[in-house]
Amino acid sequence: MRALRGATTIDVDTPEHMEERITALLSALLDRNDVHHEDLISIIFTATSDIDSAFPAAAARKFGLGDVPLLCAQELDIDGGTPLCLRVLVHLTTERRRDELHHIYLEGAQGLRDDLPE
Repeated sequence: MRALRGATTIDVDTPEHMEERITALLSALLDRNDVHHEDLISIIFTATSDIDSAFPAAAARKFGLGDVPLLCAQELDIDGGTPLCLRVLVHLTTERRRDELHHIYLEGAQGLRDDLPE
């Protein structure tokens, strides 16, 4: 079992825009790491406190992950944190080594983890 991390931001807090950004993030994570649906164990989403229009898991269900256990939580409200930020932690089965996985940070979240290799 391994885990993938990722994050993105939204420009406006609407369900439609969140769905667009969550879909882009999940697509990038799964495609870049060649993860198949049956490899997924569970997914945890967090959202900053300035996001309240919809649950990120609702967007993941529309993306086709309704049979995968999904959980949403609120991100810590830290001074100087990235606003309108959605984070994801994907648990999956894989034979790949940890250093062979690629974490994905999109939009305004690109600078959150500049210590990770491309």
